[in-house]
Amino acid sequence: MKLEIFQVDAFASRVFAGNPAAVVPLEEWLPDDVMVNIAAENNLAETAFFVPVAGRYQIRWFTPKVEVDLCGHATLASAHVIFDELGLDEDAIRFHSHRSGELGVERQGDRLVLDFPAYPMTEIEPIEAVAAMPVAPLKYCEAQGNMLFLLMKDQRTVEGLVPDMRLIEELPYDEVIFTAKGDDCDFASRMFAPRIGIPEDPATGAIHCSLIPYWSAELGKSEMFARQVSARGGELICEYAGDRVKIGGQAVTFMRGEINV
Repeated sequence: MKLEIFQVDAFASRVFAGNPAAVVPLEEWLPDDVMVNIAAENNLAETAFFVPVAGRYQIRWFTPKVEVDLCGHATLASAHVIFDELGLDEDAIRFHSHRSGELGVERQGDRLVLDFPAYPMTEIEPIEAVAAMPVAPLKYCEAQGNMLFLLMKDQRTVEGLVPDMRLIEELPYDEVIFTAKGDDCDFASRMFAPRIGIPEDPATGAIHCSLIPYWSAELGKSEMFARQVSARGGELICEYAGDRVKIGGQAVTFMRGEINV
């Protein structure tokens, strides 16, 4: 079987920036083990697969190890493929995930805007192993998706982190996010997920489902500009809208091709 495949840099206006995702359009679902193997072969943080059904697209996301509940940058990449590569002549796409429900993407000029659920954070007690880091977090929070959020003192601290990946992998969380109030943005973050096959994710839409409500309350504003301060970098236009968040960014195709499975 031959399948189209695209590699897209999401949350970026140029190639070699943002977060690369693979996108594989399907007419019907492949067996789960085949999709996991394709994602492992791609060796990117996420590979998205989608199937058109009744005016919307069912979508699933895989790391090189596992299927995940929600992925922002690969959804943005999928919408880019549907609009720009497959030629959808509309300004909105409806996605459905069997894990995270109804999702949307709207085309606004050269920007794509995700419509995702908002997930609150819950503050927890300090974690001894994390508190022993050279720069200890100011606050510890959990959020849906088995995520740990660590509030740091400033953006420079987040940028300069050299995390102990073995320590992070031993924590009982799939994703560990460091965040701080921004210097050249409203808030900054970095995300590490070695337990699910992602050492560091360059630009992560899904973590902003929790970061946006948190920083909206902290900063007293509903519209914000966020940076993911990884080596590749990511720029996200954010809005808190009650039980939903809007996450905007650009995407650019790096590669298109064909795979044999």
